[in-house]
Amino acid sequence: MKKIATLAAAILAASLLNAQTKVKVGATPVPHAEMLSLIKDDLKEQGVDLQIIEMTDYVILNDALESGELDANFDQHIPYMESTNKEKGYHLVNAGGIHIEPIALYSKKFSKVSDLGKKAVVVIPNDPTNGGRALLLLQKAGLIELRKDAGITATPLDITKNPLKLKFKELDAASIPRVLSDVDAAVINGNYAIPAGLSATRDGLFVEGKDSPYVNIIAVKDGRQNEAGIKAIVKALQSDKIKKYISEKFKDGEVVAAF
Repeated sequence: MKKIATLAAAILAASLLNAQTKVKVGATPVPHAEMLSLIKDDLKEQGVDLQIIEMTDYVILNDALESGELDANFDQHIPYMESTNKEKGYHLVNAGGIHIEPIALYSKKFSKVSDLGKKAVVVIPNDPTNGGRALLLLQKAGLIELRKDAGITATPLDITKNPLKLKFKELDAASIPRVLSDVDAAVINGNYAIPAGLSATRDGLFVEGKDSPYVNIIAVKDGRQNEAGIKAIVKALQSDKIKKYISEKFKDGEVVAAF
């Protein structure tokens, strides 16, 4: 009887393994692939065989998703995905927001936004994506107002109200931390702030919030966002386990949960 029971258990285990839904997800290494690795075993128990394909090229990740080589990817924020769709005629959609890698307004001279005075010099990135993102942050901070249709590609020319008559300088995003001491304030991307010893939560005068459109997402080809395997992955990523991972690993606020 024992042998029969053992054989039956083995057959059941094999049938469950064969019944698992395979989902290939392309991801950049940190933090995306690390997050996926944390939920891999949990998903296996739910019948989802998560296969993580690590890549570092955002372009290839979206090409592979559109072509069907990947079932999903986890590496980009919404504006980047929408830009790719527009540029290449792709059909990628957001299946769920997971985290933000925030930008913040920093200053070596002032400790809060209200300290900024008339004609203060504020540096923002000079590339369209990050420049627009910086201006949206400053609008959220109440320092400026932009044309309603300016959106994420806003430039200083789209500013309609500037009560402090702030002076804007546009520089390469990577070089901004080096000039922070020479200006009144600067908007700096998280990936450049951290190496410069800056923490968004500790040093930022104003930090991008959870309502940011720059949420890193699970992206899929349109029509697949409601598939059981995709929904299971999104749910697992929007869990307390991932929230704990983010809070413990990224204590300086370089990654913030968006759920």
